[in-house]
Amino acid sequence: MTQPPFDTILLTGAAGRLGTHLRRGLGPLCRRLRVSDRVAIDDLAPNEEAVICDLADEAAVIRMTEGVQAIVHFGGAPLETAWETILNANIRGSYNIYEGARRAGVKRVVYSSSVHAIGYHKIEDHIDASAPHRPDTLYGLSKCFVEDLGRLYWDKFGIESVALRIFSSFDQYTDRRLLWSMLTFDDCVRLVEAALTAPRAAHSIVFGTSNNRHRMVDNRLAEHIGFVPQDTTEPLRAEVEARVPAAHPDAPAVRFLGGWFVDLPHPDDESKR
Repeated sequence: MTQPPFDTILLTGAAGRLGTHLRRGLGPLCRRLRVSDRVAIDDLAPNEEAVICDLADEAAVIRMTEGVQAIVHFGGAPLETAWETILNANIRGSYNIYEGARRAGVKRVVYSSSVHAIGYHKIEDHIDASAPHRPDTLYGLSKCFVEDLGRLYWDKFGIESVALRIFSSFDQYTDRRLLWSMLTFDDCVRLVEAALTAPRAAHSIVFGTSNNRHRMVDNRLAEHIGFVPQDTTEPLRAEVEARVPAAHPDAPAVRFLGGWFVDLPHPDDESKR
């Protein structure tokens, strides 16, 4: 019987939308899949073990990373929200993950970054991974921090990181932007598998979209990761374009890679109303 490439993989955010799908893809890659979230995780597979953990709790995260060979870090606040939440869940929590990786001797971290780290680049710029950060929200700012955190831990401590700048990954098409920005759930699994198993990762940034007709970014600097999307949104194009009105071409949500995130106000202003 062929041995899986990893003994133990840690998946954070395992109860979330993407984490739930990743569990089925990561299971065959390891003898034990340690799944973690702030809430209980049901229906564990035979090779899964669950850990309830708040990522802001440094001691708990350090314990959770012991005995792990690779970390798939999808935990944290998934949308724009109050600064204190972003600080604890995304920034402090991710620092704890990397510190746990360093202390446990983990060799590779695969991180769920986001288009919102570069959301204020215009779609016609056709950027690659060398373009500077241009976050569109506090959420996007936290993604910039963790991408740079991963670079520091690669340069200083030799921990490889692959930052997956996921654009959109949902089960419904609510606007036309999703026709070019969608990463299907199956392609998301393929993306994480490629990031985990690439012979060499160093510190890499991969744009996460499926094989859609319009490509707004250039993934050439991540070719060594070997991600080859298999899905496309084209069969849905006619239905979506007939159902969803076209936005004005000069609208910020159309002009910028971040979409409607560029229109969001400061979340703490909203919470004080």
